[in-house]
Amino acid sequence: MTQSLVRSRTTITRAVDRHRCEEIADGAVLQEDGVILEVGTFDELCRRFPDAPVIGSGREILLPGFVNAHHHVGLTPLQLGSPDMPLELWFVTRMVARTLNLYLDTLYSAFEMIASGITTVQHIHGWTPGPLQEVESRAEEVIRAYDDIGMRVSYSFSVRDQNRLVYHDDQAFLRSLPAELQGPMQNWFDRFQLSTGDYMALFENLHRRHDGRERVRIQLAPANLHWCTDAALAGLAELSERFDVPLHMHLLETAYQKEYARRRGDCTAVEYIGRFGLLGPRMTLGHGVWLNERDIDRVAETGTCICHNCSSNFRLRSGVAALNRLEAKGVTTAIGLDEAGINDDRDMLQEMRMVLRAHRTPGMDDDVPTTAQVFRMATSGGARTTGFGERIGTIAPGRAADLVLIDWDGFAWPYLDEATGVLDAVIQRAKTQGVRTVLCDGEVIYDQGRFTRVDRDAALRALHEDLQGALSDGEVERRRLSQALLPHVRAFYRDYIDPERHEPFYRPSSRV
Repeated sequence: MTQSLVRSRTTITRAVDRHRCEEIADGAVLQEDGVILEVGTFDELCRRFPDAPVIGSGREILLPGFVNAHHHVGLTPLQLGSPDMPLELWFVTRMVARTLNLYLDTLYSAFEMIASGITTVQHIHGWTPGPLQEVESRAEEVIRAYDDIGMRVSYSFSVRDQNRLVYHDDQAFLRSLPAELQGPMQNWFDRFQLSTGDYMALFENLHRRHDGRERVRIQLAPANLHWCTDAALAGLAELSERFDVPLHMHLLETAYQKEYARRRGDCTAVEYIGRFGLLGPRMTLGHGVWLNERDIDRVAETGTCICHNCSSNFRLRSGVAALNRLEAKGVTTAIGLDEAGINDDRDMLQEMRMVLRAHRTPGMDDDVPTTAQVFRMATSGGARTTGFGERIGTIAPGRAADLVLIDWDGFAWPYLDEATGVLDAVIQRAKTQGVRTVLCDGEVIYDQGRFTRVDRDAALRALHEDLQGALSDGEVERRRLSQALLPHVRAFYRDYIDPERHEPFYRPSSRV
């Protein structure tokens, strides 16, 4: 039996609504074996449990661990030579990525996430070459990294069984290319060997192996409408129902994806996946930038969740999501850092400020994000998009002891007016250097800048050394192919959208 008392200056347990949070001055949490037993004041709990070891000095703010509800990779695309571009062109530049040690790569971003207070990550894995056995082995390396560092992971492998480069049939696109590019393009397609059935088997194998583990959940990820055949959508819907697991699906990230849905089904993307029973509380739609008013109503009516990837939407020129309308309709929303945040890292404190500021439309109506709303998105909202559900995301008896302590003086010094709310100050002023201690499942996994389970310096040194070798022949070929393909992909999308049919690319986030 492992018991501890986590002490704070103020404990913020949950968002009551979009304007209020529940706070306890001089608060504390008693946890035992990873489960919160009691929440109250430090004096009260210390008196009743005098032998419990105390974590925290009483000068920190205690919050639920944050949830990064949409994450993919360790080293960022920019670090690997892929600059920010419009999404459909960016897919081409991603071909230049090195072949990585996935264990070390996953640790790299986990270090950044934990240091900003993230205790749970929705890891959406994909683009792994090879047959089923090799892909499954690489998936296990990702899961092992999170297991070793101590954070929670809700893991899924993205299903892509068609249209793997542009929003068109692979072979038809290949035939449209000059003869000298067709061989290299076919080589790239041939690297990805999973069949639709293999994707389903991969999920079942991983789910069976990790079922019942406290810090690991296995869920499903139809990568996007254009990437999934009808057979894949039907199969994923059946697996989600049979195993009662969530799904996370990129959808309507760009206007080009909106047009793809119209061409494929003469309907919206939301309406299309609804035909397969894929809408509902088990489904989270990543991005959702180009939802229309009817789509938002359908999302709200079905209880479907939305993961808002604010930095990614800006960086890849996808647009401004209608977050204010989603909130007005009561849609459950989460925050995802995607490949990387605006600073090319995984800083949830910074991302919360991005979400808070990006949707402040002109006017005086009470329809812009609030700090309590953003806090809810990063905690209980994110929790609902993962396989952990109601177990995480708030501080309450019976919940998991996933907690973060942030130094008060780090954002209140040299002065903070007493009229400024504690949560307002945390969301708008706290920095990663102020994150003092992070607990997951009651275990301290980060303390005073040190990771307790993994040597960060040694891991990053190993990652650096692993990438010092010369590029392989395959990596060289993919870099040449990426550069040569760009003008052809630009040409493919040049007239893809009829301006008479679609709205402008930019629209204020309070209107749809």
